This record gives sequence, C-alpha cells and structure tokens, in this order.
Amino acid sequence: MTEYTPSTAGTLSKSDCLVVYRPSKEPVSVTVRSSVGKLFGRSIEDTAKSMLGVFGVKTGLLEIDDDGALNLVLSARIETTLRLAGFELNISLPERDRTFSAAKIQREPSAKQLPRRARLYIPGNQPNLMINADLFGADTLIFDLEDSVPPERKLEARILVRYMLSDTHLFRESELAVRINPIDSSCGREDLEEIVNSRPQAIVLPKCESARDIQVLDVELARLEAREGLPLGSILILPLIETAAGVLAAKEIAAASPRNAALCFGYEDFISDIHSSAGEKNVRSASTPANHAGEMPHSSSQPEALLAKQMIVLAARAAGIDPLDSVISDTEDKEALRSSCEEARVLGMSGKAVIHPVQIPTVKSAFHPSEEEIMQAKAIVEAYERSVVEGKGTAALGDTMIDVPVVERAWRLLNDYRIGD
Repeated sequence: MTEYTPSTAGTLSKSDCLVVYRPSKEPVSVTVRSSVGKLFGRSIEDTAKSMLGVFGVKTGLLEIDDDGALNLVLSARIETTLRLAGFELNISLPERDRTFSAAKIQREPSAKQLPRRARLYIPGNQPNLMINADLFGADTLIFDLEDSVPPERKLEARILVRYMLSDTHLFRESELAVRINPIDSSCGREDLEEIVNSRPQAIVLPKCESARDIQVLDVELARLEAREGLPLGSILILPLIETAAGVLAAKEIAAASPRNAALCFGYEDFISDIHSSAGEKNVRSASTPANHAGEMPHSSSQPEALLAKQMIVLAARAAGIDPLDSVISDTEDKEALRSSCEEARVLGMSGKAVIHPVQIPTVKSAFHPSEEEIMQAKAIVEAYERSVVEGKGTAALGDTMIDVPVVERAWRLLNDYRIGD
C-alpha cells in the first residue's frame, strides 16, 4: 500500500456500512452519510472518532456510508479499515477488552452432550444475516470464516465475528460456534488469534484428515485460553470430515481430544474429493419418503456417501460423541430435506447442518421421535419395570419378548429428549 492508497471494509447494504480511510497529511476528519443520519449521525461520528483515537490516527479522512449498521458493525468495519491501512491498537489487552466488551462476556461453556439437531451456517461477513440468527431456533449457530468468505475478506470477516460474539445482548438461545479455516494454514491460526477472546463455545474444524489436526487445534486453543483467562478446555471442537482421508481416519479423529463434542460430515467437499459424478441430482431425488418411522427410504438419497456416513457414525459412537450430517443445499424442497434427515437418523446420526433458517423446523422435527416412537418406548420401559417388580426374569410387550438392548434404546430415546410420563 502506498502512502495515499485508500483502504476499505464493509458494503453499502442493509444493516452494513462501507468505510473508507484515505491517507493524507491533513489532520484527521470524518465524513458520514447515513440512511438514518438524522437520528444517529452524531452517534456514528462519535464512534468513528473514538475508534480513530484507539488506533492513534492523527491524519487522513475516514468516510462512512451507512445503511442502518449497528454500532458493533460500524466499529468492526472501522477497525478493519484502519488495520488494513497499517494502524495497530495502541492499548493494552485489559484496555482492549474494556473497549471491545470482551471482558463483559459471561458466556458459559457448552455441554458436550448438548442436542445439536439443527446447526445453522452463517457467512461471517454478512451482518444482516447474523444479527437476528438467534431467533430461528437453531441449536447451534456456526459463524463461517471459511468457504463463504472470499480470501480478500478474511480479516474483515474474523473481526466482524469477534464483535458479534462479544456483544452481550445477542445470541442467548443457541450454542455459538465458529468455522475457522483449516488449521494447517496461516489463515486458520489467524482466525483463532482474532476470535478466542470473544468466547466462542465451539470451533468447527474443516477439512479434518487426521488426529494430528485435532491435536494441533487443541494445543492452540489451550494457549489462547490461557492468554485470555478462560478455563482450560472450555472451547469445544466439532471436527468436520470432508475428504476420503478424513473418513478413513474418522476413528482416530473422533478420539483425538476430550474437547471433541461431535463428528460432522461435509457432503459437497467429500463427493468432490472422491471424484463422484453425483451432485444435486441425488439431493433432489431425496424426496422419496421413508416408509415408516425407523425405516430407510427405498433408496438412499446420497448412495455415494453412504459408506462414509456409516464410518463416521461408528467412529463417533465408539468415542462417545454424536455424529452429525451434512447440509441439503436445495432450501425449497422440504420433502427432500425431511427424507434426508430420516435416512441420517436411521443411520444413527443426531442432527443435520442447514444453510437457511427455513430448514430449521423440518430438521428439528425430523430428529425428534414421533408420537408413535414415544408411545412405544414408554410401553417398553413400563413392561420392563413391571417385570422387575413382579420378579420375572423376562419382560414381554404383547406377544413380543423384550431384551435388555431394546429396553436400553427405549430409555435412551426418552432420556435424550427428556420425555416424561
């Protein structure tokens, strides 16, 4: 960057702002153009001047074109612009935390066994999609710094995600995770450096191909937790398996760290990696419904990935964590989505990723037992408990004998979904 090359961040779109810093030898000044300027113009200017002070900027012009950005979005865009221009924070870590609200966060760590039926991916550089994401009922929100963010926008996205997670008023209902870039890249480590102080509850690790990938991430998280004063091990890991090598190493990956909370499958990258000719044609064929609860559809919606999913299920269950399925990219075909969920549940998976809030109700419903299943499970448990009280060596439901594995499955269904009498 030459002395007078401008730096920019953000977009002139709903709930966002375009910020440009133009270097010059003139004393620093701020220009604001906003769709809500009459109400918030002075506040926007005050925020800009405060940020300029934090970065020690004395000269140049800061231009802001705003379309209703929240103050945290405005601050994130200004910080990105100034850092791209070569400025650095001239305050200590405690002062940084007070300035950027991170010290105020009292977010509790997630439980490893938390239900993760619906995981909503959100592009990490689109504030209009992020702000209300907690209102749609997803079990987990995944702020994406990888595939949905172009290389030239990586810094911008990670700074925005840090601000979003540092806000004390947003995201109180869902588990909060961040998908970083692969850990063997400098970009992945830069993601961690930027976001850990904002207290994400989990890190989604993409392109995971070995236990070493998890172990490297574990060490990095421990280092950053110590630096930020967080409890050791408080940030969980959700390994994302998306390649043939990852599938073959699934057992070792699942058991590589006590931080692992689930083993996730990435379909699109996987079929590309194995050179499959399958694609959306198979997704669209998923509208073939299952016959009854607990039965597979007549044909798999993604036969090219069936073995991979089974291996991920076995690896995850052997390690005592949940296996979670990939996305269905057709957001309009509810039947395809429901059928894919039913197939995943029959395979032993506990949840599915989604890319649009409209998919969340279908996924959560599909991964919840039906009334028929609940009634059957209750009847099995009652029959078994009755046989114990009566001192019988075996239990029966009607003409069917009930053995211990059947009772255990019934107990687990009722316990996992907290279904009482």
